[in-house]
Amino acid sequence: MDVRLVTAAGTQRCPPDQLAAALARQDGFVWVDLPVGDPDTERVLSGVFGFHARAVRDCLERNPLPKVHVYRDHVLVVLHAPESGHGGHVHYLELDQLVGSRYLVTVHGPVNPAVDPAAALRETGQVAARLDSGRLRPAHPYALSGSIVSALASRMRDHLAERTTDVWQIEQRVTGGQLGDAEQFLDRMFRVRHGLLVVRTMASLSHEVYGRMHALDVYGEGGRVPLDNSLDQFERLATMARSQEEYLQGVIEFYQTRMNTKMTIAAERLAVIASVTLPITALSSVMGMNVIVNSASDPVFITVLLVLMATMSGLLLAWSKRRGWW
Repeated sequence: MDVRLVTAAGTQRCPPDQLAAALARQDGFVWVDLPVGDPDTERVLSGVFGFHARAVRDCLERNPLPKVHVYRDHVLVVLHAPESGHGGHVHYLELDQLVGSRYLVTVHGPVNPAVDPAAALRETGQVAARLDSGRLRPAHPYALSGSIVSALASRMRDHLAERTTDVWQIEQRVTGGQLGDAEQFLDRMFRVRHGLLVVRTMASLSHEVYGRMHALDVYGEGGRVPLDNSLDQFERLATMARSQEEYLQGVIEFYQTRMNTKMTIAAERLAVIASVTLPITALSSVMGMNVIVNSASDPVFITVLLVLMATMSGLLLAWSKRRGWW
């Protein structure tokens, strides 16, 4: 558990056992960051801050959707950030914020065992480093929360940039005809589209959460600027992810059209072959046993039969050529 007292003079770290004393001070506000699996999380949330039992439960359990709950003296905000996993899977990293007029409590929810717990601390770690160095001096908890949300939006943007690079590579291979194994290539395209869809979903849901907060004006006059900034960031991220998803869908359709065209041409050629060989097969199956497999073969009859077969094939090829089949 990290405890920081943020004042006009700067930021100072406090031992966890001095949290109550830091909260009693009037010259600043307190930021408490509770990492994944911290055994003191429930005690701090319930005993020190006295948060609502539902808010405490939301912080201790995984939440499938972002949400906002407005209480009398604080606001609970639940957000998600993307973390790339194996085989195109995207993990949801949860960040819970309890924002009051004189404190900010950030809680990192449970994560998949396959995810490094340090990945969940990326945003709060970046903001903490800026605070400790003096590069960030928030005037109130709402501004500090806005900085953390901006860092979370940057993670979404980085994930979107990685998937966009994949889209470029796919587009180059499709237009260049360097497709390789068709099944693997198609699988890769849909995995990339899945990554874009994840970013769009996260950004869209987060935008709805902050739209609700904006409608309720939960932060008041002082917190309106960071609230509007977060709302705008999520809206633009959702739009960019949707645009890249539509672009990739166009590439997929281009690829599918090319493959369908090849299959159509192949089917036409097979139809020509079948139409040319079918009469010959029918004629040979009827006459073959009576002309060749006999006690004595008639050379004249065989010659006439071969000429007839060649003539039929030539006529069928000429007819299919006029029809534009080849």
